[in-house]
Amino acid sequence: MPELPEVETIVRTLWPRLAGRKIQGVSLRRADVIFPDRVNLAGMLVGRSLADIRRRGKKIVFALTDGNRFYIHLGMTGRLSLQLAHTPPAPHTHLILRLDGREIRFSDPRRFGGVFWLGKNGSADEGLGPEPLKMRRTQLARLLRRTTRAIKSALLDQSLIAGLGNIYADESLFAAGIHPSMPANKLSARQIARLSRGMKQVLRRALRHRGSTLRDYRDADGNAGDFQKLHRVYRRAGMPCVVCKTAVRRIVISGRSTHFCPKCQT
Repeated sequence: MPELPEVETIVRTLWPRLAGRKIQGVSLRRADVIFPDRVNLAGMLVGRSLADIRRRGKKIVFALTDGNRFYIHLGMTGRLSLQLAHTPPAPHTHLILRLDGREIRFSDPRRFGGVFWLGKNGSADEGLGPEPLKMRRTQLARLLRRTTRAIKSALLDQSLIAGLGNIYADESLFAAGIHPSMPANKLSARQIARLSRGMKQVLRRALRHRGSTLRDYRDADGNAGDFQKLHRVYRRAGMPCVVCKTAVRRIVISGRSTHFCPKCQT
């Protein structure tokens, strides 16, 4: 599933080209990707201009000049691309927004993602914790004190911290030297400081490399990310740790594959 660096890269690809553009047409090919299902998306979008596109957690939030908003969640296999109007749509393209010769296209083979209408009063913040790149160390400490879950599980909880997923939770814990099964409320002040610093370093580095492409993810231009080449533990089970050469291990925590170095993360 695309995480903070991937979603932010898509937003940064889209917004400079679409700022102020008017939505001239809407083609909805599958109504079951729209939530709530009673929304007349074409009627609400056609003739309106884009005032902003931004990321909140793993959501891509579109703001219109009339004050209405909606967001797109990519789920596991979703893509949001910017195409010339004459380009044939890819398979599983469910929604097309036409803007001055270009089209925003949302495709999703497995349909775990969708388009969520917020209107003028709905909030994209609902159910989401703070952004990790803006979070202070003291704020992270307060959040982690609330839960006895394994720190890996806590980092995946979007209501606790927004935007992290399996890749960047594993990479952040390695950067901090913290074992993924350690109870979150047992971390010392020094460990929390390392985690806060390591999490930001990993995410900023991933943003510079335009995210990680393991299978489905592409930015809005169709380009793959490069950060997967720099993963230090994620999907490297059995390979030598880049620091100590101990074999990276894989375990399952809360149903999620978890990768760590048993020597560097004791």
